[in-house]
Amino acid sequence: MTDNDRPDERFTLASERTFLAWMRSSLALLAGGLAMIHLVPEFSTGWVRTTLGLILIGLAAAAALVGLRRWSQVEKALRDGAPMPPPHELRLFAVTLTVVALGAGLASVVAVL
Repeated sequence: MTDNDRPDERFTLASERTFLAWMRSSLALLAGGLAMIHLVPEFSTGWVRTTLGLILIGLAAAAALVGLRRWSQVEKALRDGAPMPPPHELRLFAVTLTVVALGAGLASVVAVL
């Protein structure tokens, strides 16, 4: 591979920053899930709290894996000069987070009633 065949370092570094953002999101979801299970006993009922916490922990693992997969796909596309990969898993992840947020909001309202 010659210097002319290498992707621009700015794009590679931008891809790495995006990957690190996925890892930060994963850590935030993990912290939120653990906090939900262990630190907020007044939130809803025990099974709702545990279920929501486990879902957040599962999303944390999913965020790490999606971020890693996306970073790998983007790096390959940059090296090969190919088009960027489609954002299918990003849409799925956003929809899943929206559903979880709505569920948590509903659980909050039900706990107050």
